[in-house]
Amino acid sequence: MVRLPFRTKLPRDKANSGARAENLACHYLTQQGLEIVERNYRTQRGEIDIIARHAETLVFVEVRLRSNPRFGGAAHSIDARKQARLISAAQHYLLKTGLTDAQPCRFDAICMNAITSASSSGAAANSSPENNSNIDWLRDAFRPEA
Repeated sequence: MVRLPFRTKLPRDKANSGARAENLACHYLTQQGLEIVERNYRTQRGEIDIIARHAETLVFVEVRLRSNPRFGGAAHSIDARKQARLISAAQHYLLKTGLTDAQPCRFDAICMNAITSASSSGAAANSSPENNSNIDWLRDAFRPEA
């Protein structure tokens, strides 16, 4: 059998840091008054990290973590291809749940710098102001083209 030179799964530490980033993002959004509806909604077309409700608006949230800013910030990594995948997954979610195009929706991004182990050790640590300063919440980060 030939081994291919690429991985099909993320290394364990990268997957763990991604999960910690999503946990921090959920905690932060809840503090900001959003209600978390679903996490890690997966389709064949893509994945939505967090689906939340903010008043009457359904919010699809992409969580981005960058440990090294040399290759651009976290927000820059949400390119047109990633946006298309998120939009497609959101359309799938709306159809699956019976919501219509009349449902107000938006696409947000939570962008973070590297997470230290102290910032992800528990809910009490997550709610401290210094940890929230590491979070950049981009409301209406992009819009689907009409």
